Amino acid sequence: MADPRILILGAGPAGAATAIGLRRLGYAVTVVSEWRRFAAVEGVSQRVLEGLRHAGLGSALEEVATPATRQVRWNGQHLQLNQEYLLDRQAFDRALRDDLQRAGVTLVEGRVREVLGEDGHQVRLDDGQTLEAEFLVEARGRQAPLAADRLRGPETVSLLNLWQGEPGEPASAVESLDDGWAWMARLADGRCYWQITLNAEGLPGKAALAEYCAERRRRSELVAELFDAHALAPAIVHARSSTAILAGECAGEDWLRVGDAAMAVDPLSGNGIFQSLSSALQAPAVINTLLRCPQRAALARCFHQQRIEQLFLRFARIGRDFYAQEQARAAGLFWARRRQWPDAQPIHGASDWEAVRVERRPVLREGLVDEADVVVTADQPLGVWHLQGIELAPVVRGVQDGLELTQVLSDRSMEQQMMVRRWLAEQGYG
Repeated sequence: MADPRILILGAGPAGAATAIGLRRLGYAVTVVSEWRRFAAVEGVSQRVLEGLRHAGLGSALEEVATPATRQVRWNGQHLQLNQEYLLDRQAFDRALRDDLQRAGVTLVEGRVREVLGEDGHQVRLDDGQTLEAEFLVEARGRQAPLAADRLRGPETVSLLNLWQGEPGEPASAVESLDDGWAWMARLADGRCYWQITLNAEGLPGKAALAEYCAERRRRSELVAELFDAHALAPAIVHARSSTAILAGECAGEDWLRVGDAAMAVDPLSGNGIFQSLSSALQAPAVINTLLRCPQRAALARCFHQQRIEQLFLRFARIGRDFYAQEQARAAGLFWARRRQWPDAQPIHGASDWEAVRVERRPVLREGLVDEADVVVTADQPLGVWHLQGIELAPVVRGVQDGLELTQVLSDRSMEQQMMVRRWLAEQGYG
């Protein structure tokens, strides 16, 4: 049987990671993308670098700039915290395409005009091309159309400003404001970026945005420290939605949503690229299962949907807790809307050995979604299968059946025994 034609819409981190993962499984893949038209920069953490490396995006990893010093003004405090890496998104996106081409992925440059789903998938581009596929991956980020939202945060907009300043040491900073917050960065060649994130309503019209943003910068002591006089003049502005959105359905029989097309998080969580990679790294195994093992289709869709939702809530709660740290402005409308959304659940559940249980859940095994006994805890509601290669369900079952821990772990090395004992203690055992 001929391999199914797989089409991925979008060549950002999520689309690229999915494509390379599918190539590793032996599939032919075509990626369609409209290349980024405006300059942008993002601050990323060390774990984003590790995620890119794990996804096979080596060229993209090399595009990460030299670490920049980072200042934070939040809740009345002025701190110089750990470094972050400044990522030139246009250069980064070009490197992603290089990685895709080296992996043998077919690239098509074009803007998607229409997607039809009758008897497979037909994707029509603005230039008149029509591409057909048996399986479609939606990875166009926030541009992807949503049939329905499962969960939507406070309506938020980010205004990105860019201008050319004098060359200098790379640096970045973030500061809280009465009605939002601003992130700013300077690259070594003098390219400067400033982005303010606000409630979506009440902003001036498009023609007045440049002067509005410039006036906001003129009132900032942090802007004066980080940039030269060019920062005080109106600059190029790009307005973007940054509302947190969870898609209602992220998997079907012959389609899948990944990255921001499945869940787009508030930028304050600082995990945009990381969450895109997190949702995409599981996608190749899910697609492989849908195509090769249709009897497990429901299991594969459940696995993908549950993990998308769990990732979204985790990052949404991280953003909520960042907002809650700003006590001085807590009564402001912007802050009040976000400090208790999406819920009051803690990021990490409290340890409770009595609540630990073994259940049958979907897992990834040898490139496919399968079922296995996993250990469900307050902090891991989807379950933990292995701890560095040690299957945990038999250990927990043995302990819960009244066996001595030394007996349960008798076939393990001392190092492994110590590791499992620490994990059990973290769950409240003993």
